Amino acid sequence: MLGQLLLATSRSRLVRRSVSGFPLTRKVVDRFVAGESAQEARAAIERLVDGGLTVTVDHLGEQTHDASAAAATAKAYVTLLETLRPLELGERGEVSVKLSAVGQELSDDLALEHVRDICAAAAANGSTVTLDMEDHTTVDSTLGILRKLREEYPSTGVAIQAYLFRSEDDLRELSAEGSRVRLVKGAYNEPASVAHQGKAEVDKAYVRCLRILMAGKGYPMVATHDDRLISITELLADRFGRAIGDYEYQMLYGIRTDRQEALAGAGHTVRVYVPYGDDWYGYFMRRLAERPANVAFFLRALGGK
Repeated sequence: MLGQLLLATSRSRLVRRSVSGFPLTRKVVDRFVAGESAQEARAAIERLVDGGLTVTVDHLGEQTHDASAAAATAKAYVTLLETLRPLELGERGEVSVKLSAVGQELSDDLALEHVRDICAAAAANGSTVTLDMEDHTTVDSTLGILRKLREEYPSTGVAIQAYLFRSEDDLRELSAEGSRVRLVKGAYNEPASVAHQGKAEVDKAYVRCLRILMAGKGYPMVATHDDRLISITELLADRFGRAIGDYEYQMLYGIRTDRQEALAGAGHTVRVYVPYGDDWYGYFMRRLAERPANVAFFLRALGGK
């Protein structure tokens, strides 16, 4: 119930103004967001990479209804990638893009034009792009744009949300050789008509989706902080003959850093999802909704503890 409430408020302008204006909020946000500028993001990325981790970087923002704002977001990604180029990260430094932030709600063609520019900048770094998935109304559009992008940039990845009823069928089409898929549980307030609602049902759906990916010929990107799901991943990797390096783990910036380091120390590729930028509100509220421990952390910070 608390998670659903937080997801509902993630798109509330009134709550956004209240939360954003509270002085101590920034203290908490700094745990989950790696600064507001490309230079601040670069400093955080260098620390992570020096610690044996890899990254996927998200310039925060979504639901752009203005063409100039969409163009500005695309330019911000290109600037970020140019800022990262001297680090020579290659595949260790990819970016994640929400298509709604680069014009998807205006037209698929506009979003495709902008994300192509981002893919070109990533390719110049020897890296790639993963398309974030948003609410269920955008799935068909996102997968259509993905198909067109892969004609020129075949390593472009996509996130699939396990809680959607359709995701198992989508994954059967996406698990072909060369494809890169990030499997997430899902972090939007979806109706019962399209998505599993309870935690147990979502977890079961995640495992079914994970099995499809591990049995396929693509490259699974397992986005979870759940030790039980990590153990299941290892069992499925063994069952389907996948060695370390034939899949990777992905975790959020600032969450379970000890587990990130332990997995990397055991030889796994661990990619940290690093968000940056000043439009942090929606991202922040979804992180609170995902884990009760994040809400407790927020409340402790507000109490000055």
